Amino acid sequence: MGESYPGAVLDFCTATIRYDHINNMKILRSKLFLAVAAVVAAVLVLHFFFPAQVVAFGRAVERQAAGLEEKRLELPDLQVAYLEGGTGEPLLLIHGFGADKDNWTRVSRHLTDRFHVYAIDLPGFGDSSKPADWTYRIQDQVERVHAIAQALKLERPHLGGSSMGGMISASYAARFPGEVASLWLLAPGGVAGAEPSEMMQRIAAGEPIPLLAKSAADFEQVFQLMFVEPPFVPGPYLEWLGARAAANYDLHLKIFGEIRNESIPLENLVGGLQVPTRIVWGEQDRVLHVSGAQVLAGLMPKASVLVMPGTGHLPMIERPQAVADDYRTFRDSLK
Repeated sequence: MGESYPGAVLDFCTATIRYDHINNMKILRSKLFLAVAAVVAAVLVLHFFFPAQVVAFGRAVERQAAGLEEKRLELPDLQVAYLEGGTGEPLLLIHGFGADKDNWTRVSRHLTDRFHVYAIDLPGFGDSSKPADWTYRIQDQVERVHAIAQALKLERPHLGGSSMGGMISASYAARFPGEVASLWLLAPGGVAGAEPSEMMQRIAAGEPIPLLAKSAADFEQVFQLMFVEPPFVPGPYLEWLGARAAANYDLHLKIFGEIRNESIPLENLVGGLQVPTRIVWGEQDRVLHVSGAQVLAGLMPKASVLVMPGTGHLPMIERPQAVADDYRTFRDSLK
């Protein structure tokens, strides 16, 4: 009897400790559940009642990670929104149709340690001025980008452009060849000699322009058209982009028509252009056919081409690291 007493005490103590442990674990799990529920509830509240704040926060986080800061430039009759950051030689980036300056945020994360990046909102897009009575042909935008570059004191920047922005960048170099250090063209528009893309075939068949959205719901189809593997975009941000596209539908329909009616093939402008050029194109681009890359390279003596397999119309968003690495190598080759 006396010999079993210590064992009984030990069993009692062990049971007590085990009970306390289990009880504490239950309390901890309960607190964790409540904390997760509170976070989920907060996210849902923000999503449904404060979507603009969610978008603003997300954009701010991505810009900060890229080392970019939003700024504004005041010109006569024109306000220009742009992102700026980094050190080194100036790199002026121009977005495509229906897009804005944040199309460059993800790739800039891999560039601002070496280049001084300026990503602008073109007039008619993003947060820049959108006068309804202006014309927005490529040559009109070239002159405006030139005025922006002068106001920013960019005497001889490197130019980069995506889609419509690529056409503007190449046209800018043709117009001001001594004022451009190099060109970075990502699936530039306006290459008449390229094979018809899926988008061009749909337009020729009388379908609505696939780049335009009349409603926020339509924007999902525009988004899917751009990518082979669409990047993750939070729901509120996608909805905000769609609502903005719908709000600008009439203006962008007008701009699209003006660009198509301009009828100046890019080949007519860049033939023989001596500016060092890197052409990047997604092999599965459904918006502008990849065959345009070799058409341009055959006309530009200092051009080289990267075709990216498994990539769509916006390689700087879909493959930002690979695109940035290639661009850094291109810039190294200019030294």
